This record gives sequence, structure tokens and C-alpha cells, in this order.
Amino acid sequence: MADAAASRARYRRILRFAARYIAQAWWFELFLPRIGLARFAARGRAARLQTIARNFHGLAVSLGGLMIKVGQFMSSRLDVLPPEITKELEGLQDEVPPVDFASIRVLAEAELGLPLEVAFAWVDPAPLAAASLGQAHRARLTDAGAADTGFADVVVKIQRPGIDEIVAVDLAALRKVAGWLSRVRIVADHVDLPALIEEFAQTSREEIDYLHEAANAARFADNFRNDPRVGVPEVAWERATGRVLTLSDVSAIKINDVAGLREAGIDPAEVASEFANVMFDQLFRDGYFHADPHPGNIFVTPTPEQERAFRLTFVDFGMMGEVPDRLRRDLQQLVIAVASRNGKQLVDSIRDVGVLLPSADTVELERAMTALFARFGGMGFAELQRVDPREFQDFATEFGDVIRSLPFQLPENFLLIVRAVSLTSGLCSSLEPEFNMWDAVEPYADQLIRGERGNAVSAVAREALSIAAIAARLPRRLDDFVTRAEEGRLSIDSPRLDQRARRLERLARRAVSAVLFAGLFIGGAVLRPEDPVWGVALMVVSAVPFLHAVFAGFGDRRGL
Repeated sequence: MADAAASRARYRRILRFAARYIAQAWWFELFLPRIGLARFAARGRAARLQTIARNFHGLAVSLGGLMIKVGQFMSSRLDVLPPEITKELEGLQDEVPPVDFASIRVLAEAELGLPLEVAFAWVDPAPLAAASLGQAHRARLTDAGAADTGFADVVVKIQRPGIDEIVAVDLAALRKVAGWLSRVRIVADHVDLPALIEEFAQTSREEIDYLHEAANAARFADNFRNDPRVGVPEVAWERATGRVLTLSDVSAIKINDVAGLREAGIDPAEVASEFANVMFDQLFRDGYFHADPHPGNIFVTPTPEQERAFRLTFVDFGMMGEVPDRLRRDLQQLVIAVASRNGKQLVDSIRDVGVLLPSADTVELERAMTALFARFGGMGFAELQRVDPREFQDFATEFGDVIRSLPFQLPENFLLIVRAVSLTSGLCSSLEPEFNMWDAVEPYADQLIRGERGNAVSAVAREALSIAAIAARLPRRLDDFVTRAEEGRLSIDSPRLDQRARRLERLARRAVSAVLFAGLFIGGAVLRPEDPVWGVALMVVSAVPFLHAVFAGFGDRRGL
């Protein structure tokens, strides 16, 4: 009965907090600007944000559970969220209150079926770390256990008692809040919040299954088995259950401990660059990535005996994400578009990824992206902070309505990708304020482009087929246009419309032939050094559309 009452109180407390600040945001950010009081609403925005963050900090620390994870995510968004929020929430990485060891002991012994003194040679009652869903204690395996595993010093991760019920209550509250927000048109048009909450729920349920986490750790380690940049703890499977997980002790310098890194002779800027590259590899090469890369889950291990000065050691594999093959290819194209500052290619990539619905009219968005790249492209986080805020405001004023009007959405499987990229960007910025994500993206994009060159033959062939398809369809569409005009299904205001339409059709056929010629000829020239047979064949075939483009014009000239 007491537990049920506590769960109801927790649920109501989360909903009261959400309702209060949703109402406040609606009043200041939507209603007041609509009645001409935008300047008044903006005047106290910084103080309001600080108050919200401070109050959420208190709520998260007192409740724990999934509220801690929400706060940790926001505290790492240094690149997007204002400092009024991130500074108030940054302590959530370390401020989770630990559970009394007596309670932890009862749960661990029940799971292992052994007294801790039998399961381990020694367990430290003081927690090494306290997280939102469990806490970790240093321990040592027995001699027999060490002989079996090959290591003796371990970290035992033990779930918080009753965490299943806490997660269930938090998810119920989040579902309710998502339902409220889904009634707001600007939210519903861009995000399917209920679907995202269900994706988050699935991830949370997997995160409290420690056997699932152990399997994740083994898979992650296999992906980086021959990579000296990355370290992963080993699993002591004989001491692993659904609620207890024993791993080799890999504790080292916490990745955001800038002073500790410098004391060890490690450049934080180099760590930021290496970390970004490793995360890119997970997302775009392996398609399997650590979705919770906050500072508490990554150590920097000095390796003075090796060629590299350090390696990045990841822990806590409860929240992992997968990128399907097609989505990974689309994301690679998006990276290339960003690195090349190509607004049109970026918009096309956003559409392919599924963030932008196919029905969207993207002409203005392409113009906005091109202008964005022209003005702010290549700037790092620190440089952007030095830009006059009025310039950002002018840009937002010019293109804000365009962007808000487009049918954006957050597709399935995308929540964890956004989380991982966001945490990566924020952590790199905290390591090195001058860190420029462009510098990390561009060399990675170069690697992707070089990789694509190996598929040049098939790519050119696909492009030629695409041009041929356009060439085949366009005259038919023009024929349909003329037919509708002849049948009176178009309003005709000029007696010479038929003649003009026929001339337009002939010009279109010549233009298509010219495009087809250019595509085949250039494709052949590009391929010729690597594949002479294909290259020469394409160049020879290009003569047919070339002759049509040149000589079909004589009839047009006689008809002028």
C-alpha cells in the first residue's frame, strides 16, 4: 500500500511540474508574441530558464530514475541550450544519491544466490559511482574467479531496489506529458511524441536488463577489437544476472576532467577530436553506437607504453543504438553535404533520412541552408558565441517562418542518434571551447567520399539511367500537355498556343538530348582511366544524343 501511494505521489509530482512550465512556455513564447508583446516576453527569458533548470535539478535529484537521464541529456547540450540551463544541470552527472549498502547487499545476494563474501573476495561498501538506475562498487574476484576470467579487480554494478516500478511510473508520466504536447499544433506537426516515448520506453526496459547490457558490451568490444583508440571492460559472466553485472575495473581519468588530463600530459583538444572520430565511426561505419556517451560513461586511459598517448574507454552499455544500412548510407550523404556546405544536397539528404516529408516544398529551405552555410558555415562553438546575437535574430526572422512551415518529423530509430550526436557535440565543446565540429566532420566526409569512389562505375551507371528516365518521361508529359490543350481541357487565351507548345516540346527534346550527352560523355571521361571499356563505350554512345541536340534545331529555325 505504501509503495502504491509513493508511486502515485511521484506520478503527480512529475505531472504538476510539467503542467506548470508548459503553461508558462505557452504564455510567454506563444501567446504574448501574438499580441505584440514579444519584447516583454523576451526581457525575462534568461531568468525564467534559470528558474526552470534549477527547479528541474531539484526534482531530478529527489526523484532519481528517468528524470536524471533527462537532466543529464540537457546538461550536455552546451552547443544548443543556453548556459542558464546547462550550468544548473551539469552537476546531475555526479549528484545522484547512493542507495544504502545494506539494501544493495540484499538485492545482490538474492540475484547471485550467494553471500557477497562467497561470490567475491572483497566488496567495497562505498559506491564508486551512483547512477540513475543502479550503482557501482569496486570489488575483487576470488582466486578461482580470477583464474577463470583472467582479471581480479572488478566493478560490480547493482540495480537500485524497486527501479522497475520507478521506471514504469516515470514512463507513464512521460506518456501523459507527451499526450498534452501532442495537442499543440506546432509540436504535433513536427514530432510524433507518443511514438518517441515508446521508443524511449523500449530503450529504458533494455537498460535495466543487465544481461542485455553484458551482450551489448561484448558486441561493442568486438567492433573495436583491433582498434587501439578504444577500450572496453570485460564481462565476468559467472557473476552476471539480470540485476547484477560484474566487469573488469577500467577506471581512469574521467573524460571531462580537463585538469586531470593535462596533469597526465594529455591535450583535451586532442581528446575531443579523437572522441568525435570514434563516435562517427560507430554511427556511420559500424551502425552500432553508444547512445549515452555522457562524461560519466567515458574514461581517458593513459597509454604511455604505446604509440598513442591515450585510449577512450567506454562503460555502461545499457543504452545502445543501431543504424539500419539504408539510414546509415543516407546519414553518410548528409555528412558529405554538411562538409561541402551544399544547401541543396543537405536538403535532399534530410528528405532521404526521413526528417523532411516528401510533400515539402524545399525551394525556400534550400535558399535558407545556402545562406546559413555562407554566413556561419565552418564556425566552431566558440566562434558562434562571439557572433552578434542580433545577426542570429535577423536570420531567424528571415527564415524562421519558412522552417516552421515545413513538415518536419523525427523518424523511427532517430531518437538515440540525435541523443548520441548531441552529447558528442556538447562534450567536445566542454573539453575544448574552441573545438570546431566542422574540423571533425570534414576529414570524415573526405573518407566517405574516397570510399564512394570505389563504386564510381555503378554510380555513373545509375546517374546515366536516371538521366535516360528523365529523357523518356519528359516528352510524354509534354505530349500530355499538348493533348489536354487540344481537347479543350486547358484554358487557351492565344490562338498560337498550339504552335508554341510544339516548339516547346522540340526545345525540351533537344535540351534532354544535350543533358543526356553531357552525362554520358563526362561519365565516360571519368571512368576511362579506371575502366577503359566502360569509359569508351559511354563516350561513343553519347554521340547519338549529341547529333540529335545539334541537328534537330534546323527544323526549328525554318519554322521561326
